[in-house]
Amino acid sequence: MLDSKSKPTAIAVGRFAPSPSGPLHFGSLLAAVGSYLYSKQQGGKWLLRIEDIDTPRVSPGADSSIMFALEQYGLLWDEQVIYQSQRTERYREIFNQLQQQGLVYGCQCSRKQVNAGGGLYQGTCATLKLHQQENNPTPLSWRLQAAGVACQFNDTLLGPQQIEPALAQEDYILLRRDGLFSYQLAVVVDDWDQGVTEVIRGADLLSMTPRQQHLFKLLGTSPPLYGHLPLAVTTPGHKLSKQNHATALSHWPASYTLARALAILGLVLPDELQQAQAPEQLTFALANWRPADIPAAREVITPDFG
Repeated sequence: MLDSKSKPTAIAVGRFAPSPSGPLHFGSLLAAVGSYLYSKQQGGKWLLRIEDIDTPRVSPGADSSIMFALEQYGLLWDEQVIYQSQRTERYREIFNQLQQQGLVYGCQCSRKQVNAGGGLYQGTCATLKLHQQENNPTPLSWRLQAAGVACQFNDTLLGPQQIEPALAQEDYILLRRDGLFSYQLAVVVDDWDQGVTEVIRGADLLSMTPRQQHLFKLLGTSPPLYGHLPLAVTTPGHKLSKQNHATALSHWPASYTLARALAILGLVLPDELQQAQAPEQLTFALANWRPADIPAAREVITPDFG
């Protein structure tokens, strides 16, 4: 187990945390490049974490494919790669701690019921004091009481942000009814244990930031800085993702896709580097890219990468 009490404080620590449900696509590359440059320009570390906590969605061999692709771009990570699927005991420890604090309750509502109520959980089971019974044909999920979650935060790239209170303060699931721990719990525990000081990621996760900051505080520690990059979409609101069958990066030359990613992040490579090897392009970016040049946009349309 990683020792969360000994995390470094004098060095920037960023991370890239893809889910191994398919090969690396352009949207993931954009997030990887942005987080890598942000950390490495400060002389910091850049960690790689494989977020395979949702085991039914894992595609065999996808983790190796992702790591191979990152290496082709010169996106080399520091330290050992962490797999969430190997950390369930740690998640259980934190879950038990929150449960002992009286912050977790059982919920019998199905996703269909939640969607029928508008898509956000309304706290239906918060006062029922449900307990999981042996051989219960309807297992419970377990939710965190979200009272006290702040709706405002300062995004290190986008500036002050205001999240809709109904979303920020939703009692969200920590342990699913199928026995798997949720992303919301795992990502905070992992960032804490790995000493992550800054989370640079796609804007699709911006609305999740207040609940993650709040969970850090419940665990008695300060949250990292959060910054959100433009999200690559094929059409407005339709992001590039493995679920949407985004084309694998191997479909294009690495020099082409990296040059496109850097341009979206505010750095247009000089003509002589447009077709250079990707690691050479990345070296130029480390010396010349500025976070302030990232467009203040939540989405950027990239239909050719769909």
